[in-house]
Amino acid sequence: MPERGGQLPLDFAVAGGTPRIAGVDEAGRGPLAGPLVVAAVVFAPGRAPVNGLDDSKRLPPARREALYERIVERALAWHVETVEPQEIDRLNIFQATMQGMRRAVLAVAHAADLVRVDGNALPRGLPCPAEAWVGGDARDRAIMAASILAKVSRDRAMLALHARWPQYGFDAHKGYPTPAHLAALRAHGPCPAHRRSFAPVREVLRGDGA
Repeated sequence: MPERGGQLPLDFAVAGGTPRIAGVDEAGRGPLAGPLVVAAVVFAPGRAPVNGLDDSKRLPPARREALYERIVERALAWHVETVEPQEIDRLNIFQATMQGMRRAVLAVAHAADLVRVDGNALPRGLPCPAEAWVGGDARDRAIMAASILAKVSRDRAMLALHARWPQYGFDAHKGYPTPAHLAALRAHGPCPAHRRSFAPVREVLRGDGA
């Protein structure tokens, strides 16, 4: 999936010393298949907020889709970064997450004074000061917005993968290790979208999951 992003003119930012915060969050660390998706969102201080933001996991799909459109319209800058399974397998999931977050931040850094990342770890090499916020997707509006962009983008990617490999049921479980997904994995073997470094996939490749 290609990288996507957008920005408003920088003179749209409100002056007066309020920092422009880039919220960063990811979706898809735990699944056995599909990409990891990281989003970064910067809102202009003082601009009318997007109402109804929350942790994406607390919102129904239709609400997430509606908020996605409002976020990309109102954000000062935003970016969605995709980390494909091959990079995850090469780096491991933690390092792949850090790389995805770093690339997402770099894409909006021109519009940000401070980065807030959901979680307890920060990527190295960020271009501006950064904070790690545990539970940030329930505490910070920019992180909430990033969580929504990441979740919606990843769900869309999984629907596209389902169209290519419907036998795995990616539309239902989004790549997570549900009983139905594990059964399909054993029955059909992994497809190119599966993460071969993850234990259930690795076991099927070795023949242990048969």
